[in-house]
Amino acid sequence: MNKNNFAVIMAGGVGSRFWPISKKDSPKQFLDVLGVGETLIQQTFNRLRKVCLEENIFVITNVNYKSLCFEQLPALSKSNILCEPAIRNTAPCIAYACFKIKSINEDANIIIAASDHIITKEDAFLRVVDTCLNISANNDILITLGITPSRPETGYGYIQFTSEQLLNYKKIRKVKTFTEKPNQELALNFLDSGDFLWNSGMFIWNVKAITLAFRKHLRDMYDVFEEGAEFYNSSDEQDYIDRVFPGCKNVSIDYGIMEKSDNVYVYPASFGWSDLGTWGSLFAHLSHDSNNNVVQGKNVILYDASENIVRVSDDKLMVLQGLSGYIIVENQDGSMLICKKEEEQRIKDFVNDLKSKGKERYI
Repeated sequence: MNKNNFAVIMAGGVGSRFWPISKKDSPKQFLDVLGVGETLIQQTFNRLRKVCLEENIFVITNVNYKSLCFEQLPALSKSNILCEPAIRNTAPCIAYACFKIKSINEDANIIIAASDHIITKEDAFLRVVDTCLNISANNDILITLGITPSRPETGYGYIQFTSEQLLNYKKIRKVKTFTEKPNQELALNFLDSGDFLWNSGMFIWNVKAITLAFRKHLRDMYDVFEEGAEFYNSSDEQDYIDRVFPGCKNVSIDYGIMEKSDNVYVYPASFGWSDLGTWGSLFAHLSHDSNNNVVQGKNVILYDASENIVRVSDDKLMVLQGLSGYIIVENQDGSMLICKKEEEQRIKDFVNDLKSKGKERYI
């Protein structure tokens, strides 16, 4: 296995759209939402350990989830769990991880991945990542993994590519534009055009290319993490990060770097990817009964019900009649959500309302 290959797992999100099972003290990446015996972050770690050495895998997370990372990833060295003292979007956390890796290995090739995505075709994923790591080792470019769209999805961002290829790599295409989540009409146009891909939020690059991109496009952030070189991998590292990280600009890697760089390429791929951002996206990955209901719970009885997601604890009895297209989810703390699937984007608003009403113990 190539000692220059590194992986960064981003695991700091709260996952509020998966309320009520995903909460501040136990976000969805630390839950077994698929019922397969592994949490999402454990699946991600086990997938990436086939790409690089365990000692080359880093997790960056909120300081509040440090103990959860230790508990769920016992094979990972404690020094490989990087703690954000404040929520500052993806650009600062990626900068921190990449500059730390640079201090370890200046020839590093890095894959950036989220902790809560689903990949059902692992062999295909590993082939794509291996190819892209080999390309990034020899080219100072920024690669993003684009997913061939199967439907006009409005919950994903999109990447438009051109006909320009990278040297002899026919699969790698120059990126033209990034587009945030479109409306239905625009998503249909993207699908029809044939030159748009879903934005997976996974990136591959060598450490030189990404640090130079920070220097060019986010110079203040570059200076902060470049100046930290003397502290990385020492007992003073966390103190330095605690001091400087909260002052970093709150900006995504897409907006801060990828949309502004002229050396961005995309690899079109298909490996059963889902960002698992909502209950609806989970619905597609679980088994269904004859009426297309997804049921998690041993004592659920349904009458005249279809297209529902039902999740209750095994010690609860639920009898459900006459509902179609609903999310019905119960948490052991007594909180329950009953929401139309088509309006699941409002769940984030529900959580914010609970906060404003003084119900924070439920979120």
